Amino acid sequence: QVQLVESGGGLVQPGGSLRLSCAASGFTFSNYAMRWYRQAPGKERELVATISSGGGSIEYADSVKGRFTISRDNRKNTVYLQMNSLQPEDTAVYYCKADSYVYVYWGQGTQVTVSS
Repeated sequence: QVQLVESGGGLVQPGGSLRLSCAASGFTFSNYAMRWYRQAPGKERELVATISSGGGSIEYADSVKGRFTISRDNRKNTVYLQMNSLQPEDTAVYYCKADSYVYVYWGQGTQVTVSS
């Protein structure tokens, strides 16, 4: 049974940090690129960051460059998103996605709220 379980979301003040985790099971994690998306209320889902299967290639949306860092641990079947200097516009539900370019799996999402 394929599972992607995000955790680490919550309420944080502007300028604060959070670290999201996405634990995978039920498929060969190391064969999949991993992506973080986010969706704010009333907006389309946005690709935030991508890391290749081996971790050697990383891409970010312009809106998060220099503030967010994606990483993965293939021994733990987990992908991370370190989010620093958070701003209210980062408020969204954050989803992880596993992508082999043939099969795609989504997590259930974790809420991140940036507010004072």
